[in-house]
Amino acid sequence: MSDKMRGALFNILGDIEGLAFLDIFAGSGALAFEAISRGAASVVAVDKDSAAYKTIENNIKELNLQKKIHLSRANAGGWSIHNMEREYDILLLDPPYDELQINLLQRLVKRHVKKGGLAVLSYPGRQEVPEFEDTENIMRKDYGDSQLVFYRKNK
Repeated sequence: MSDKMRGALFNILGDIEGLAFLDIFAGSGALAFEAISRGAASVVAVDKDSAAYKTIENNIKELNLQKKIHLSRANAGGWSIHNMEREYDILLLDPPYDELQINLLQRLVKRHVKKGGLAVLSYPGRQEVPEFEDTENIMRKDYGDSQLVFYRKNK
């Protein structure tokens, strides 16, 4: 996700003080660190890539954020299966565009977003966005070749 999109995402979210986040395709960890810097209570960051994991791990230690950011090296589907009961206020979905798995995204939203919570999806621009069960698409913003889609969970 570009810096511009990340800034826009958090400006749209507004006050996130005290909220719990799940950053399931954490990559560099930029979304997790931004959420904490803006007042989120906690973030679970998940990524399967060993280099990404080590980068995030080093940054967590350097910034002394071990109590705020929990890091897990796992693929999204495997993590979800082993943590089915865990729900969050906000789910950040920034999957690799070359590996979009709509069924996996659906399961993540269904399992891990609290009722009334938000899922935010970074998705390729100009593509029709997926609909997720028990959610309402509340906003979509285009940013060049990408878009941010905001869903509120109803059930």
